[in-house]
This record gives sequence, C-alpha cells and structure tokens, in this order.
Amino acid sequence: MPAFQTIVVPVSDLESAKRIYTAALGAEPHTDQSYYVGYNVDGCEFGLAPKAMANHPTGPVAYLDVPDAAQGVQDLVAAGATVVQDATEVGGGTTVAVLADADGNVFGLRSYRAG
Repeated sequence: MPAFQTIVVPVSDLESAKRIYTAALGAEPHTDQSYYVGYNVDGCEFGLAPKAMANHPTGPVAYLDVPDAAQGVQDLVAAGATVVQDATEVGGGTTVAVLADADGNVFGLRSYRAG
C-alpha cells in the first residue's frame, strides 16, 4: 500500500532554509546539493528544493511512494486527478510526479528503480 514518505518544501533561499531546518531537525542533511538538500527524519525524507526547480512552487508537496510513478499518474488521471508535473526522472533511479485533486490540493508520487 502506498505511504506518504517524502515531503519537499520549495524555498527561495536554499542556504538560509538549510540553516533553519538543520537547527530545527537537529541533524545535518544527508544530501547537500544546489538542487536539493535532504534530511532523514525518522525514516521520512524531508527535502528542500529551490523554487525554480521545485515541482510546485506554492508550498510543500507530500509524496506517496508507489511502485511506478508513471503508471500512478495514468491511474489517478483516470480517477479525476489533474497533472501538475508529469512523471519525471530526477536522478538516481527516482521518478516523481505532482498531481492535484478536484479542489486543487497537490500531492506527489515518487518511485525508485534500483540500478
């Protein structure tokens, strides 16, 4: 069953946000790149992405981990969801997509394929 395991927050100043969230979480990021800063918070991925690269720039996006993000997009569009960002490989075998429900609430799908 899919589970929300990832939250990505779009930020305008990545360095400032990194200082704030590092202090708030009491941990250093496991990934610290210009395109993404990621933390592991009790098994949940918490990430910061520059607004220019973020999937949905108006606020945080919670991602459901699914076996196949592209297939998930097709299934959810058939159920009435709207595509905000189609399934896109973002590196390291990870594919993400962002959708909206009928009220405009956004959520994401994330899948991972090893090697």
